[in-house]
Amino acid sequence: MEPEAAKLIGAGIACIALAGAGIGIGTIFGNYLSGAMRNPAAAQAQFPNLLLGFALAEATGLFGLVVALILLFVI
Repeated sequence: MEPEAAKLIGAGIACIALAGAGIGIGTIFGNYLSGAMRNPAAAQAQFPNLLLGFALAEATGLFGLVVALILLFVI
């Protein structure tokens, strides 16, 4: 296999993390809304956990994007 082809395949595989981040963010917000509809009094107490989960899921996707960009433009 040529190195250029391997580089492109590796960058494509690294971008799978972006799909995982999208699924994770959707799950986090969906579960938060479900819990908030069941118990509105506890929704404000869980809001910091929602933001932390969103930030961690988004960071995972961004790390995958950075790896893909490094593979494409640096190596």
